[in-house]
Amino acid sequence: MLIGLFIPCYVNQFYPQVGIASLELLEKQGLKVEYPINQTCCGQPMANSGFEKDAVKTYRLFVKNFQRFDYIVAPSGSCVYHVKKHYDIIEQNEEVKKVRASIFEISEFLVKILGKDDFNSYYPYKVGLHQSCHGLRGLNIGRPSELITDNYSITKKLLENVKGIQLVKLDREDECCGFGGTFAVTEEAVSVKMGVDRINDHMNHQAEVITATDMSCLMHLEGIIKKQNLQIKIKHITEILNNSEK
Repeated sequence: MLIGLFIPCYVNQFYPQVGIASLELLEKQGLKVEYPINQTCCGQPMANSGFEKDAVKTYRLFVKNFQRFDYIVAPSGSCVYHVKKHYDIIEQNEEVKKVRASIFEISEFLVKILGKDDFNSYYPYKVGLHQSCHGLRGLNIGRPSELITDNYSITKKLLENVKGIQLVKLDREDECCGFGGTFAVTEEAVSVKMGVDRINDHMNHQAEVITATDMSCLMHLEGIIKKQNLQIKIKHITEILNNSEK
């Protein structure tokens, strides 16, 4: 099984430790993982801003870089969702179809493709799980509260198997953090208010750390946390799963 590791722009620029944790976690499973050095953005920021036609070359470059892999894995539900659901604008040849079908958010890949949910991880902190919108409602890695179906969460299942962790129960378990990509720029006041509400829910339940599958959500929350000098930290789920007891 040959894995192509896709690391989103903001992870590459601001949170390289998440990319490293993702690589190490996959390699610990005995997988052959490659990082295509010419990879760029998936094109989501341009599309979200109404310039999808300008993203076409970016889409085609993504396909060119990742078409040879058995699976493409990324620590970002929103980027994965964009490739799966929004690459319709380019010609649907076999390479495009293959890439769209084989890309997975990393927690979904670990559970659904590898069939594993316990990685001998250790993280002795009180943790609140933020379930990002794209992962929850787009990729179906959990059940959103508006649906009356069996309750499940791939992400929560992974965290429950981490030794030493205390998962805190939130009042609103699947509420949006307010980031929404360019929404945070065009609707700054609303975005920040939503982020403050999300952080307060975690802090009201004594969480020490907020985790999620999307570093973009955590980046938004961390900005508010730092500006307000709050005593709570953010950590991507791959960093938690890759952490073992010394």
